[in-house]
Amino acid sequence: MNITYRTAVPSDAAQLLEYLKQVGGETDNLSFGADGIPFTPEQEAALLERIANSSRSRFFLALDGEKIVGNACVDGSANARLCHRRSLAITVLRDYWGHGIGKGLMERMLAFARESGAELVSLEVRSDNVRAKALYRKFGFVRFGTFPKYFKIDGEFYDVDCMTLELTREAYLHSVRASEATEHTVPELT
Repeated sequence: MNITYRTAVPSDAAQLLEYLKQVGGETDNLSFGADGIPFTPEQEAALLERIANSSRSRFFLALDGEKIVGNACVDGSANARLCHRRSLAITVLRDYWGHGIGKGLMERMLAFARESGAELVSLEVRSDNVRAKALYRKFGFVRFGTFPKYFKIDGEFYDVDCMTLELTREAYLHSVRASEATEHTVPELT
């Protein structure tokens, strides 16, 4: 396994849509299932083009050779009241869980968020997704609330935890101390 990372480009659209169908069919932790997302390749290419041209958003891919095995998106707004924050999303194919790909994608997302001037980042994760929440806590994310009954899958409701990470050093250190996690390593911030 030789994992490489790069920014997604519009020509990735068709392969990315197929990837999303596969990853959506492998887990109930996402907002979509095996049908993927309801975009045509042209619509996905336009979205990737918009993201590529944004100074506040970026779409990353993890590849094993030419195969997409993970993706991550940092999304930010140009709205003056929201431009200090970014939203994050990440997926990895089940066969690639436990190989550091989520960590590699998270490192790239957080580096981009910092470089693009974000002061905080947030994400949503299914409350029972222990593995993902452990990864986020390692990076210093803290839970700030729960959205009850966020998902309804096969007639069952599932809650989602909302998590945040403040990127300024003082705020970051405060959030780590206030975290529900038992122990954190505070990485050096530049």
